[in-house]
Amino acid sequence: MDHDDLAHWSKRAADWTRDYHAGLRDRPVRPDLEPGAFRKLIDGPVPEEPESIETIFDDFTRLVPDAMTHWQHPRFFAYFPANAAPVSMLAEQLANAMAGQAMLWQTAPAANEMEALVVDWMRNALGLPGSFTGTIHDSATTATLTAVLTMREKALDFQGATDGLSGAPRLRLYASSHTHSSVDKALRLSGIGQNNLVKVPTFGQDRRWSMDPDALDRLIRDDVAAGMTPAGVVLAVGGTGIGATDNPKDLIAVAHRHGLPVHVDAAWAGSAMICPEFRDLWQGIEKADSIAFNPHKWLGAQFDLSIQFLRDPAPQIRTMGLRPAYLETLGQDEVVNYNEWTVPLGRRFRALKLWFLLRSEGLAGLRSRIRNHVTWAREARDAIAALPGFEIVTEPILSLFTFCFQDDARTAALLEAVNRDGRIYLTQTQAEGRFVIRMQVGQFDCTREDVMMAPEVLRDIAARL
Repeated sequence: MDHDDLAHWSKRAADWTRDYHAGLRDRPVRPDLEPGAFRKLIDGPVPEEPESIETIFDDFTRLVPDAMTHWQHPRFFAYFPANAAPVSMLAEQLANAMAGQAMLWQTAPAANEMEALVVDWMRNALGLPGSFTGTIHDSATTATLTAVLTMREKALDFQGATDGLSGAPRLRLYASSHTHSSVDKALRLSGIGQNNLVKVPTFGQDRRWSMDPDALDRLIRDDVAAGMTPAGVVLAVGGTGIGATDNPKDLIAVAHRHGLPVHVDAAWAGSAMICPEFRDLWQGIEKADSIAFNPHKWLGAQFDLSIQFLRDPAPQIRTMGLRPAYLETLGQDEVVNYNEWTVPLGRRFRALKLWFLLRSEGLAGLRSRIRNHVTWAREARDAIAALPGFEIVTEPILSLFTFCFQDDARTAALLEAVNRDGRIYLTQTQAEGRFVIRMQVGQFDCTREDVMMAPEVLRDIAARL
């Protein structure tokens, strides 16, 4: 394939994309496949000779879509969304066409400086103080790992990365049981150890399952008395399971009294903070040291794009930065190179899709979508609560709530039947010691009718169980 062929097939791909999205409501959200079934369709030896792009493209259209879970389906209510607005797809095509490697300012000046701009735009859109700066990662998992590594280095006087952890004090981090598993993974990968993540007791639903500040204070003091070294606190705003939300104001105050930095995981709920009326969920956020949120979830910036805001980037740059001679920009001693803020050296031009999205949709358009999703989720909650045998277990936090049907076994059977049916897609979690079904409204192209189909499907399938 040459670039003339690419132009032709790009048009074909664009037409296919248009038709694919137009027909999504006619497809099951999740394919009814057994593991290994798709591999059998494509298995074979590596090609020795070239094949025509016609054959390859035809194989793609025949085989791949029917073996995919359709994350852009308007009735995708599972996990959290990974929204890809059409304008974001266009920007990704352009970034892919240039195929730049934005590891340094000099390797991609536009990518570097646009990253700084869109981070500032999002900081202002979320109502954060102008003193925050930040960078773009692939996902909140990487942002959290980077924050935890920085906590480790601050606690070890920045000696851990050079001298290693052998003989170092035992470090401790604090979070609730509702924080994402990426926090546990960060402690594994950082060398701190998962067993040194202290799970702090939480309040109940009336206080959004926030960590108890008094319990946090007591656990920190106990660890110090036992000869261990507290290193940091991780908060959740809109946790994955049930939307659990820590109280930043009270918990950051406790952490800072002990000299501990605070990282806030707002990967999903952070997008809603473009709406001022939802910011009560993170009162006190301006005192956080690090905040992660994913525009690739609810806003519509195609995966992958996670922003980490930093009150002071210097400790993270000191932790992550490494500048051998071959990565220097000659004549520019103080230029910002974002690879020094994160794990990978190589970096994609992720800022472009957010630049396109914010200009094309505007904050007003994005706010309208999020407000609709929150409203429709509450309507769906009420409709499900009215169905025989159904019970709302956790009330909506933004657009996420959970419910059950009779008992755990029946709830699990219902979920499996619903997902095999294919009209909607839901997933499960544990809440209040029970097996529950999560429903999260947030797909970019969903309508109220799409959302209200969920209670209809649940009623129909429950009647057959």
